Amino acid sequence: MTDRPFIPTRIAVLTVSDTRTPEQDRSGDTLVARLEAAGHILAARTILPDEHGEIANQLRAWCADPEIDVILSTGGTGLTGRDVTVEAHRDVYEKEIEAFATVFTHVSMAKIGTSAVQSRATGGVANGTYLFALPGSPGACKDAWDEILVKQLDYRHMPCNFVEIMPRLDEHLKRKK
Repeated sequence: MTDRPFIPTRIAVLTVSDTRTPEQDRSGDTLVARLEAAGHILAARTILPDEHGEIANQLRAWCADPEIDVILSTGGTGLTGRDVTVEAHRDVYEKEIEAFATVFTHVSMAKIGTSAVQSRATGGVANGTYLFALPGSPGACKDAWDEILVKQLDYRHMPCNFVEIMPRLDEHLKRKK
Protein backbone atom coordinates (compact mmCIF):
# COMPACT_ATOMS: atom_id res chain seq x y z
CA MET A 1 0.00 0.00 0.00
CA THR A 2 1.01 3.62 -0.47
CA ASP A 3 0.16 6.96 1.05
CA ARG A 4 -2.66 7.32 -1.46
CA PRO A 5 -6.13 7.82 0.03
CA PHE A 6 -8.78 5.12 -0.25
CA ILE A 7 -11.38 5.98 -2.92
CA PRO A 8 -14.67 4.12 -2.47
CA THR A 9 -16.36 2.83 -5.61
CA ARG A 10 -20.10 2.48 -6.12
CA ILE A 11 -20.90 -1.14 -6.82
CA ALA A 12 -24.09 -2.80 -8.10
CA VAL A 13 -24.68 -6.49 -7.38
CA LEU A 14 -26.76 -8.64 -9.72
CA THR A 15 -27.67 -12.20 -8.80
CA VAL A 16 -28.71 -14.33 -11.76
CA SER A 17 -30.90 -17.25 -10.76
CA ASP A 18 -34.21 -18.85 -11.68
CA THR A 19 -34.76 -19.95 -8.08
CA ARG A 20 -33.09 -17.61 -5.57
CA THR A 21 -35.01 -15.08 -3.55
CA PRO A 22 -33.51 -12.17 -1.57
CA GLU A 23 -33.66 -14.33 1.57
CA GLN A 24 -31.69 -17.15 -0.12
CA ASP A 25 -29.13 -15.05 -1.99
CA ARG A 26 -26.00 -16.15 -0.14
CA SER A 27 -23.68 -15.24 -3.02
CA GLY A 28 -25.10 -11.73 -3.30
CA ASP A 29 -24.91 -11.39 0.48
CA THR A 30 -21.26 -12.48 0.37
CA LEU A 31 -20.39 -9.81 -2.19
CA VAL A 32 -22.32 -7.07 -0.38
CA ALA A 33 -20.71 -7.88 2.98
CA ARG A 34 -17.23 -7.86 1.47
CA LEU A 35 -17.58 -4.71 -0.61
CA GLU A 36 -19.04 -2.80 2.33
CA ALA A 37 -16.36 -4.11 4.72
CA ALA A 38 -13.74 -2.83 2.27
CA GLY A 39 -15.31 0.66 2.36
CA HIS A 40 -17.13 0.60 -0.97
CA ILE A 41 -20.76 1.64 -1.49
CA LEU A 42 -23.59 -0.69 -2.51
CA ALA A 43 -25.22 1.34 -5.28
CA ALA A 44 -27.89 -1.17 -6.38
CA ARG A 45 -28.85 -4.80 -5.99
CA THR A 46 -31.31 -7.07 -7.73
CA ILE A 47 -32.04 -10.67 -8.72
CA LEU A 48 -32.93 -11.63 -12.28
CA PRO A 49 -33.79 -14.96 -13.91
CA ASP A 50 -31.38 -16.65 -16.32
CA GLU A 51 -32.72 -14.70 -19.30
CA HIS A 52 -30.12 -13.30 -21.68
CA GLY A 53 -32.08 -10.19 -22.69
CA GLU A 54 -33.07 -9.23 -19.15
CA ILE A 55 -29.50 -9.60 -17.90
CA ALA A 56 -28.03 -7.55 -20.76
CA ASN A 57 -30.68 -4.84 -20.35
CA GLN A 58 -29.95 -4.54 -16.62
CA LEU A 59 -26.21 -4.37 -17.26
CA ARG A 60 -26.72 -1.63 -19.88
CA ALA A 61 -28.99 0.35 -17.56
CA TRP A 62 -26.44 0.19 -14.74
CA CYS A 63 -23.59 1.10 -17.13
CA ALA A 64 -25.58 4.18 -18.14
CA ASP A 65 -26.08 5.20 -14.49
CA PRO A 66 -23.39 7.71 -13.44
CA GLU A 67 -23.84 6.57 -9.82
CA ILE A 68 -22.48 3.08 -10.59
CA ASP A 69 -18.77 2.42 -11.14
CA VAL A 70 -18.66 -1.38 -10.96
CA ILE A 71 -21.13 -4.20 -11.58
CA LEU A 72 -20.65 -7.60 -9.97
CA SER A 73 -22.93 -10.37 -11.16
CA THR A 74 -23.08 -13.81 -9.61
CA GLY A 75 -24.57 -16.89 -11.22
CA GLY A 76 -25.10 -18.16 -14.74
CA THR A 77 -21.43 -18.65 -15.61
CA GLY A 78 -21.50 -22.42 -15.94
CA LEU A 79 -21.91 -24.74 -18.89
CA THR A 80 -25.60 -25.67 -18.79
CA GLY A 81 -28.23 -24.42 -21.19
CA ARG A 82 -29.65 -21.82 -18.79
CA ASP A 83 -26.19 -20.33 -18.05
CA VAL A 84 -26.30 -17.19 -20.20
CA THR A 85 -24.73 -14.53 -17.98
CA VAL A 86 -21.39 -14.60 -19.78
CA GLU A 87 -23.06 -14.12 -23.16
CA ALA A 88 -25.11 -11.21 -21.79
CA HIS A 89 -21.97 -9.60 -20.36
CA ARG A 90 -20.10 -9.98 -23.64
CA ASP A 91 -23.00 -8.35 -25.51
CA VAL A 92 -22.46 -5.28 -23.32
CA TYR A 93 -18.64 -5.11 -23.13
CA GLU A 94 -16.73 -2.59 -25.15
CA LYS A 95 -13.51 -4.29 -24.02
CA GLU A 96 -13.06 -7.62 -22.30
CA ILE A 97 -10.55 -7.98 -19.47
CA GLU A 98 -9.25 -11.39 -20.57
CA ALA A 99 -6.74 -11.68 -17.72
CA PHE A 100 -9.54 -11.57 -15.14
CA ALA A 101 -10.72 -15.03 -16.26
CA THR A 102 -7.15 -16.30 -16.23
CA VAL A 103 -6.41 -15.01 -12.74
CA PHE A 104 -9.77 -16.23 -11.44
CA THR A 105 -9.03 -19.70 -12.82
CA HIS A 106 -5.63 -19.65 -11.13
CA VAL A 107 -7.22 -18.68 -7.79
CA SER A 108 -9.92 -21.35 -8.22
CA MET A 109 -7.42 -24.08 -9.05
CA ALA A 110 -5.86 -23.61 -5.62
CA LYS A 111 -9.28 -24.10 -4.00
CA ILE A 112 -11.16 -26.61 -6.16
CA GLY A 113 -8.53 -28.15 -8.42
CA THR A 114 -9.42 -29.02 -11.97
CA SER A 115 -13.10 -28.27 -11.33
CA ALA A 116 -12.07 -24.66 -11.98
CA VAL A 117 -12.15 -25.47 -15.69
CA GLN A 118 -15.98 -25.40 -15.53
CA SER A 119 -16.13 -21.70 -14.65
CA ARG A 120 -16.55 -19.03 -17.29
CA ALA A 121 -15.95 -16.03 -15.03
CA THR A 122 -15.33 -12.91 -17.09
CA GLY A 123 -14.68 -9.21 -16.79
CA GLY A 124 -15.00 -6.23 -19.06
CA VAL A 125 -15.61 -2.53 -19.43
CA ALA A 126 -18.56 -0.68 -20.95
CA ASN A 127 -19.49 3.00 -20.83
CA GLY A 128 -16.80 3.69 -18.23
CA THR A 129 -18.09 0.93 -15.93
CA TYR A 130 -16.33 -2.25 -14.87
CA LEU A 131 -18.36 -5.47 -15.11
CA PHE A 132 -17.45 -8.84 -13.61
CA ALA A 133 -19.43 -12.07 -13.98
CA LEU A 134 -18.70 -14.46 -11.11
CA PRO A 135 -19.92 -18.00 -10.48
CA GLY A 136 -23.00 -18.44 -8.30
CA SER A 137 -21.38 -20.06 -5.29
CA PRO A 138 -20.55 -18.03 -2.17
CA GLY A 139 -17.08 -19.60 -2.18
CA ALA A 140 -16.35 -18.43 -5.71
CA CYS A 141 -17.62 -14.92 -4.90
CA LYS A 142 -15.42 -14.87 -1.80
CA ASP A 143 -12.38 -16.01 -3.81
CA ALA A 144 -12.95 -13.48 -6.60
CA TRP A 145 -13.36 -10.64 -4.11
CA ASP A 146 -10.66 -11.60 -1.60
CA GLU A 147 -7.99 -12.57 -4.12
CA ILE A 148 -8.61 -10.16 -7.01
CA LEU A 149 -11.27 -7.47 -6.73
CA VAL A 150 -10.53 -6.13 -3.25
CA LYS A 151 -7.03 -5.30 -4.49
CA GLN A 152 -7.87 -4.04 -7.96
CA LEU A 153 -10.70 -1.84 -6.62
CA ASP A 154 -8.36 -0.20 -4.11
CA TYR A 155 -6.62 2.96 -5.33
CA ARG A 156 -3.81 2.29 -2.86
CA HIS A 157 -2.88 -1.06 -4.48
CA MET A 158 0.37 -0.84 -6.38
CA PRO A 159 1.83 -1.04 -8.93
CA CYS A 160 -1.56 -0.44 -10.58
CA ASN A 161 -5.29 -0.90 -10.05
CA PHE A 162 -8.64 -0.43 -11.75
CA VAL A 163 -9.57 2.68 -9.77
CA GLU A 164 -6.68 4.81 -11.02
CA ILE A 165 -7.69 4.34 -14.66
CA MET A 166 -11.44 4.86 -14.11
CA PRO A 167 -11.35 8.50 -15.27
CA ARG A 168 -9.91 7.37 -18.60
CA LEU A 169 -12.20 4.42 -19.36
CA ASP A 170 -14.44 6.47 -21.61
CA GLU A 171 -11.86 8.88 -23.02
CA HIS A 172 -12.46 7.49 -26.51
CA LEU A 173 -15.99 8.92 -26.35
CA LYS A 174 -14.87 12.52 -25.75
CA ARG A 175 -14.72 14.91 -28.68
CA LYS A 176 -11.57 16.70 -29.62
CA LYS A 177 -11.56 20.40 -28.78
